[in-house]
Amino acid sequence: MTDSALLSGSVSSLRQQLRGRVVSSEEVTRACLERIEACNGALNAVITVCAEQAIDSARKADKAIAKGDAALLTGIPLLHKDIFCTSGVRTTCGSRMLEHFVPAYDATVVSKMQAEGAVMLGKCNMDEFAMGSSNETSFFGAVKNPWDLNCVPGGSSGGSAAALAAGMAPLVTGTDTGGSIRQPASLCGVTGLKPTYGRVSRLGIIAFASSLDQAGPMARTAEDCAIALTAMSGIDAGDSTSADLPVPDFQAGLNHDVQGLRIGLPREYFNDDLDPDVRERVMAALSVLEQAGATLVDIELPHSHYAIATYYVIAPAEASANLARYDGVRFGYRCDEPVDLEDLYLRSRSEGFGEEVQRRILVGTYALSAGFYDAYFNKAQQVRRVITEDFTRAFDRVDMIAGPSAPGVAFQFGAKQQDPVAMYMEDIYTLAVNLAGLPGLSTPAGLINGMPVGLQLIGKPFDEQTILNAAHRLQTDTDWHMATPQFATVTS
Repeated sequence: MTDSALLSGSVSSLRQQLRGRVVSSEEVTRACLERIEACNGALNAVITVCAEQAIDSARKADKAIAKGDAALLTGIPLLHKDIFCTSGVRTTCGSRMLEHFVPAYDATVVSKMQAEGAVMLGKCNMDEFAMGSSNETSFFGAVKNPWDLNCVPGGSSGGSAAALAAGMAPLVTGTDTGGSIRQPASLCGVTGLKPTYGRVSRLGIIAFASSLDQAGPMARTAEDCAIALTAMSGIDAGDSTSADLPVPDFQAGLNHDVQGLRIGLPREYFNDDLDPDVRERVMAALSVLEQAGATLVDIELPHSHYAIATYYVIAPAEASANLARYDGVRFGYRCDEPVDLEDLYLRSRSEGFGEEVQRRILVGTYALSAGFYDAYFNKAQQVRRVITEDFTRAFDRVDMIAGPSAPGVAFQFGAKQQDPVAMYMEDIYTLAVNLAGLPGLSTPAGLINGMPVGLQLIGKPFDEQTILNAAHRLQTDTDWHMATPQFATVTS
């Protein structure tokens, strides 16, 4: 089997080939490592490569398969976003503050994927501390979009999405605090799933906003995301917010049938902020589901226009609290030759954090201050409840909600970096899903002038199955998810 065939394979197909001994995990892993070496100089998608560790894990996987002891992901190579703690492997969170941080333990997501036999190739670049929508804020440099190297891949999980789109791995992990899986998935033409808050443990994920952060998979297909979600889900005694619910076999639950499925279309998601070409592509994708038996229902989410303002009070406030621990004393970056304790704190944090992180810490600290807590943070929490109730009422009428994943296609580097508000608007259609704790998925919906578009599907709490099945049916009836960037063939 050629390297090209190995690199283009889905998780589902690779599992069959590995278990049928058509190909070995070591072969697939070496092909991925060679791909990373060939492409990463241009894309900057991967911060740390674990080549020796990966080959060793692949050989163990091959032995397990030979013995008939294969688990869910045995032999499948993957890349983790560099926000997941990995024992003995540097975990930077895209920040100078953690440039040399090596955790002593694995995040629960990492240990669960490892227990299922996955082979870790390395760690993906990301916006610093997951704060960004373009992957331009990383201390290790911007990530390039493989569809156009002059354009951003989205963020904050931009390194994961770019690596996946470029064929560096068949499976990657990300985190989503306000759209950080779904938006880069849309801009890079891959499938990305943000599970319900609590479905996946947050233990060992370096915290940004604790009430919003959620880990999830990105892959080429909805079926692959279903497999990965089964592997990473479940209650965790180390995370009090993880849900004590049984974990379904999400792949087995893919039945293709969408007959009678009621899909809500919020008028607020098809407003003037949406690029007309994106609207056309989204509606074309929805028409495929409609032809398969689904019903499109017009709905309203009347308070959705408050989502950005609400999010950018709550998330920075939680970030301010979470990032207070980085003071140059116990761990993280420490400035050179501080003259006193105050100088140590000030310079370590000023030099260790980038501009966007500093901005959000300042906003959050202000919102939490004694004179403004009620006016800003407490009020934002009240509006968050109203936004959540909008979804609850909508789900009385429909089975899921659909709309665009992002207002446009990938934009060029620097286009929005000097205008924070314009950058924040990139998440206009994803933020409310995090505020309400709902599952959301982005699936490819075709191209506009050679650049990918994503369709967002939003489900009821802990009903990832419905949105996965709808995306699976869409991918069965179309080939949009199979499109690959020219970069992938040019550099092969």
